[in-house]
Amino acid sequence: MEAILTVTRHELLQVADAVAREKGIERDEVLEAMEQAIQKAGRSKYGHEHDIRAVIDRKSGEIRLQRFRQIADPVENEATQIPLAEALRYKPPMALGEFVVEDLPPIDFGRIAAQTAKQVIVQRVREAERKRQFEEYKDRKGEIVNGLVKRVEFGNVTVDLGRAEGMLRRDELLPRETFRVGDRVRSYIVDVREESRGPQIFLSRTHPQFMAKLFAQEVPEIYDSIIEIKSVARDPGSRAKIAVISNDSSIDPVGACVGMRGSRVQAVVGELQGEKIDIIPWSPDTATFVVNALAPAEVTKVVLDEDAHRIDVVVPDDQLSLAIGRRGQNVRLASMLTGWNIDILTEAEESDRRTEEVRSRTSTFIEALDVDDVIAHLLVTEGFTKVEEVAFVPLEELAEIEGFDEDVARELRDRARVFLQERDEKLGEKRRELGVSDEVAAVPGLTPAMLVALGEKGVKTIDDLADLASDELTDRAEGILKDFSLAENDANAIIMAARAHWFANEPAPGDGAAEA
Repeated sequence: MEAILTVTRHELLQVADAVAREKGIERDEVLEAMEQAIQKAGRSKYGHEHDIRAVIDRKSGEIRLQRFRQIADPVENEATQIPLAEALRYKPPMALGEFVVEDLPPIDFGRIAAQTAKQVIVQRVREAERKRQFEEYKDRKGEIVNGLVKRVEFGNVTVDLGRAEGMLRRDELLPRETFRVGDRVRSYIVDVREESRGPQIFLSRTHPQFMAKLFAQEVPEIYDSIIEIKSVARDPGSRAKIAVISNDSSIDPVGACVGMRGSRVQAVVGELQGEKIDIIPWSPDTATFVVNALAPAEVTKVVLDEDAHRIDVVVPDDQLSLAIGRRGQNVRLASMLTGWNIDILTEAEESDRRTEEVRSRTSTFIEALDVDDVIAHLLVTEGFTKVEEVAFVPLEELAEIEGFDEDVARELRDRARVFLQERDEKLGEKRRELGVSDEVAAVPGLTPAMLVALGEKGVKTIDDLADLASDELTDRAEGILKDFSLAENDANAIIMAARAHWFANEPAPGDGAAEA
């Protein structure tokens, strides 16, 4: 770089061209870096208080050093300003605010000035190179790139991508995977961020989409959008599941991804250090998709709970360990793949659970409706699970139950409504004893039983409720309303309703301007 400061005019342009080609940046950016270096050296010679600028002619390579002074009246800074009376002597006469430009003689760079100029040029060229890298890679998130290992520090791998460097952090590498300098590595661009130390390209080999992109490279039907990858779940380096669907009924999506004698899937497995891959047909029907996702285990029954976004899967006793998988891997991957919480039950466990549910519901109806166990059992058998359902079901539907007539149905419905009214009155009294405010009670979506549960946990004012997060209400282990099967969307609606008063007094858009 020091040579740049001692070359002839034409050689200066040649050096700029060479640096631009080597670093992959624009020639003008290199010349601007040289101008700043010369300008800094000029200010060191003539004084930093002066406004001294350097210009390199883009065609001839001629360097001009100039001093700029602005016409002002009165003058506050003699180094950068010139009085109007003095400026009027220049031809043509100049006005206030304009700049008087004076050419300065060329300067000879001393050792210190040359070193300073070199640092400026190196810094500017480096900044231009980083800017070019960011512009080149900022829109390439989600792509697979190939590179060479440049450095390995504390398990983190720096990858030379050709015109940039990427970072493969230790936690983004497959387990037991090691690289040495010079090794070839294929990875997935997770993110490109501009940070204080320059643009950073973050790579990964554990990201689920890395596997999806590898399949797209190996399976032409995926690249051509004939086959679509709907979801991917990975336990990096161990096992993965990938759900695919074909947009052409004549093409088997699973067979196409496996390839002739497994050639296509083996190519992906080889890249992922032997990671086992289950290729599963995707289905719009949730139950079918979950059954497919739990392969190779056999499923005898599924029960969906859409409100809680859970699904109970019943398997034969001898299939339980296969369905759960080693350390719960199979069911965990199936849950990640489908987006549903999956509970695995054996047929015996499911039978015990159903027996307990029937007993519990029968007991509830006997107590609430003051009926014998025969009538209570009939209600349970017909699918009634709560007293509320009996209270508000259409009368004719209740009367259709075998052994019931319209009078029995009306009597059961009336008893159910009386029970609910008395229960809500008791819960209301308890809510008030706990100190839960009427404002909280007025929030839509909260039942009297929920209000009591909130009060027992110290949530008593509208602000107490507004300060909660949805998971504090719905978490299965510690949620305040965990016993009420409250969906996350409903929990969010309750919290937002409680927060409404925070925004009630805010001025509408434009009110402030009108008052001003």
